[in-house]
Amino acid sequence: MNPKVLKTSKEYNRAVQYIEALMNAPKSHSRNEKMELWAALIEDYEEKHYPIPPPDPIDAIKFRMDQMGFKTSDLARFLGGRSRASEVLNRKRPLSVSMMRSLYQNLHIPAESLLAEPKAKYR
Repeated sequence: MNPKVLKTSKEYNRAVQYIEALMNAPKSHSRNEKMELWAALIEDYEEKHYPIPPPDPIDAIKFRMDQMGFKTSDLARFLGGRSRASEVLNRKRPLSVSMMRSLYQNLHIPAESLLAEPKAKYR
């Protein structure tokens, strides 16, 4: 199968089948290069046809807190106090630009996630 930009779902499905066959083939330098090329072509198609929106900002914060073992009190120093952190996490206060900047700089939460439209409205 010759590599080319994938434009249709039929081409995409054939490419996925081809890379699956490559995964079962004996390991070689040639096989690895083909897999890398086809993986890039498949990824390009998926990014265009199946985009994944950024996560909800509050969900992103909670996820990072979970990863870091943080509690609301740990988050307080980045959001201007414990009550403010609690209000943000409970969707009673939207994130301000300075809060987003602090979370981005200190907790390395992607800006795209912090700027995304929240799933739930603020109460």
